[in-house]
Amino acid sequence: MLIKASAALRNNYAALSALAKETKEPIYITKNGEGDLVLMSIDAFEKREQMLQLRARVLQVEQERIDGQPTISVSEARMRLSDRI
Repeated sequence: MLIKASAALRNNYAALSALAKETKEPIYITKNGEGDLVLMSIDAFEKREQMLQLRARVLQVEQERIDGQPTISVSEARMRLSDRI
């Protein structure tokens, strides 16, 4: 976990930007010793958003399965995918 003071963001933005891009990890920014913001590269943010959307879709499909929606077998899914290709 990377933690930096807000002064570092104000005084050395370029270095923090490079660090966020290099590590692909969020950087926690503190103000007066307390958590205030999270800084991350656009690439890391977009990847995180994609993962969250995928997770939401998986949870939705799992709920549909629990609710009794019709399902298909793996072999049927493979056949449908190969028909599309």
